[in-house]
Amino acid sequence: MFLKFSKLVLLVLIVFYISSCKEDKKVIEQVEVTFTKEGELELFKTNTDSTKIKIDIEIASSDYEIQTGLMYRNSMENNQGMLFVFDDSRPRSFFMKNTRIPLDLIFIDEEKRIVSFQKNAKPFDESSLPSNAPARYVLEVNAGLVDYWNLGVGDRVSYKTMPE
Repeated sequence: MFLKFSKLVLLVLIVFYISSCKEDKKVIEQVEVTFTKEGELELFKTNTDSTKIKIDIEIASSDYEIQTGLMYRNSMENNQGMLFVFDDSRPRSFFMKNTRIPLDLIFIDEEKRIVSFQKNAKPFDESSLPSNAPARYVLEVNAGLVDYWNLGVGDRVSYKTMPE
């Protein structure tokens, strides 16, 4: 009887020890990332300088900013976008990992002319979204805006950064 009792006490102590050694699971809350205006961008139709579309932009130029992009955002206004600025012009490829909102991607060469699009990129889709042409800049805007603005290959962009 004593042996059974000892085994039971030992078992209870082992269970207590194991359960006390476990760390409490920490819940990490994802903080929503909000838009920060860092510049302004204008899009011009090639056939006329009078057709302009103006939007506020965030600028992604560091490795971290480029890799994070618009991840973890719940929404973006139609007059906002993110401009990715690279050091060189070459074929680019993006994906929608951890990106919650559908986007249009506008690929722009070093002369600031639109060279291609990836329209209606699906949230969380990790498929490659290639530029299909060398690009130095990539502008991400809400899905559907490329068609709404009637943008085409050869249209131009101009941007300026906000004073710090």
